[in-house]
Amino acid sequence: MVLVYTSSPEGQLKKSAFEAVTYGYKAAQALGTEVVALTIGNVDNAGVLGQYGAGKVLNAAGAESFDSGVHAAVIAKVAEQIGASVVVMPDDSTGKSLLGRVAVRLDAGAVSGVKTLPDTSAGFVVKKNVFSGKAIVDYNINSDKKVLSIAGNTFPPEVVGGDVAVDAAGVDVPASRVRVKEVSTVKGTVPLPEAELVVSAGRGMKDPGNWGIIDELAGHLGATTACSRPVADVGWRPHHEHVGQTGVAIRPNLYIAIGISGAIQHLAGVNQSKTIVVINKDPEAPFFKAADYGIVGDLFEVVPRLNEAIKKFKAAN
Repeated sequence: MVLVYTSSPEGQLKKSAFEAVTYGYKAAQALGTEVVALTIGNVDNAGVLGQYGAGKVLNAAGAESFDSGVHAAVIAKVAEQIGASVVVMPDDSTGKSLLGRVAVRLDAGAVSGVKTLPDTSAGFVVKKNVFSGKAIVDYNINSDKKVLSIAGNTFPPEVVGGDVAVDAAGVDVPASRVRVKEVSTVKGTVPLPEAELVVSAGRGMKDPGNWGIIDELAGHLGATTACSRPVADVGWRPHHEHVGQTGVAIRPNLYIAIGISGAIQHLAGVNQSKTIVVINKDPEAPFFKAADYGIVGDLFEVVPRLNEAIKKFKAAN
């Protein structure tokens, strides 16, 4: 059996949950078994997970605020209850805090940031990127139980069925030792780890008051905005937009870097993007070596013209 834990902040299932269930469904097919999805707390429309391959959806009520210790205990109990040999979860902030805890409770081998389905021809082998994406490593998990977290934007959600009923998990939820006083989240935009389109800018913007053209471009494309570390450090943009080795690592389908030189620390967080477009007036900027497409020019000329071109295209189509 494959058990998939789905994170649901504020009772809402995230895209990463659908990706994890899609992965779990495909892994279960390869293993000749079934997939069960687990939600914890009050979750809206959890039955929709059946559309992505979950044959059954279980809910453990009574843990409304996230506590990694409580959630790990529930996941491990449910895994033992249904006889799951593989536990899958998203490699988001929630999954990162749970992976080790769940693995210890189940005496399981664990691999984070998995980017391939398991190869069962010679054991149970999965791949992940290491050294900031410069290498790929094969991990053969020899333990009876395995715990995996799935790299975001690696397995697009696929609808393969319909909604299913949600059943009670039937496990006791331990009392939390953590008291949550306040939760502050960014609303109204796709979180960077889940974003498929990202428009990012750096010190080449010269002043935070110039950011309007970046927001306009992101609006035209339906993209999430991001920035380099120096921009976040001086307070031009909020720190949750900082992408790079010391910020958020992302894997969008399209990453547009504007006025960013492309230092190795920044590249480490974005080099897994499927397509990279760079706009910079310095033809020697390191970012051009990693770019799929590049424009050498003044961003204050290029970006407004790009915005106008997109507006005209949308009007005509």
